[in-house]
Amino acid sequence: MDADTLKALQAPLKAKYKDDPASALVTMHARAVVEGSDIGCKLDIDRSSARAGLHPAAGGTGEDLCSGDMLLEALVGCAGVTLKAVATAMGITIERAEIIAEGDCDFRGTLGVDKTAPVGFIGLRLKFKIASPATQEQIGQLIKLTERYCVVYQTLKAPPALSATVALNGAE
Repeated sequence: MDADTLKALQAPLKAKYKDDPASALVTMHARAVVEGSDIGCKLDIDRSSARAGLHPAAGGTGEDLCSGDMLLEALVGCAGVTLKAVATAMGITIERAEIIAEGDCDFRGTLGVDKTAPVGFIGLRLKFKIASPATQEQIGQLIKLTERYCVVYQTLKAPPALSATVALNGAE
């Protein structure tokens, strides 16, 4: 794809978002399920491609992986594994758990339609649906410890210093 094709693809979206700012607000979702005795979880990823591409709200086809979706998938994956590990350490039986992440992104910022609109997620929500014989108090402690020890959750909660470098033509 060249710049002209990309501009042509995004132009109607940009116009739409300029005329109707609310239409640029997209909520993305990810989900993981914890079942069985393994310390792991199953992510619902409905794409077979391993290519990253634009989200449909930015002109993508929906066939490629969107990095926003991948971020949410990393969050539910990490939270699911952490939940199961912490439950195991606490002796809590988890019959089934569903972990859902939602994130709101205003594509006016991403597409440069409105310079005051943020680029990136403006809100993230993590939900746990747990089937367990554990008490409410035990589940409360389980969630508290899951949040504490989930690497992705903590990274998003307190972002680390971030930098970017460029190496041209393969230079180190």
